[in-house]
Amino acid sequence: MHTFEDLEVWRSARELRIFVSKVVKRFPVEEKYKLTDQTLRSSRGITNQIAEGFGRYHYQENIQYCRQARGSLCETLDHMIVAFDEEYIDNEILSEFRGMYEKTLKLLNGYISYLNKAKRNNHPNN
Repeated sequence: MHTFEDLEVWRSARELRIFVSKVVKRFPVEEKYKLTDQTLRSSRGITNQIAEGFGRYHYQENIQYCRQARGSLCETLDHMIVAFDEEYIDNEILSEFRGMYEKTLKLLNGYISYLNKAKRNNHPNN
């Protein structure tokens, strides 16, 4: 791998971020600096943190950024549930998002496991 863009988890998170970006455009104007902004920021945080962790070149730091990305992923799901509860999105949109969420979460957890194993193999006393 040469860049974080080669990571399947980053590509999945990017797809999710693009989807969220399109969905929030439907939110009411009065949510612009509230739910819209929070949802955009958390969805962007997922790819940002994966990329930043990749650039750290230390397993433990990369793992920590991936854990933060996982937190942002969960936060984004909560924002989408709020949007559903407020009737800004319908069940179809929420279900489509949940599918992307599950895929990204699975890939992120797998990447964290991979990094933990690589860390142990390179530093067996840790």
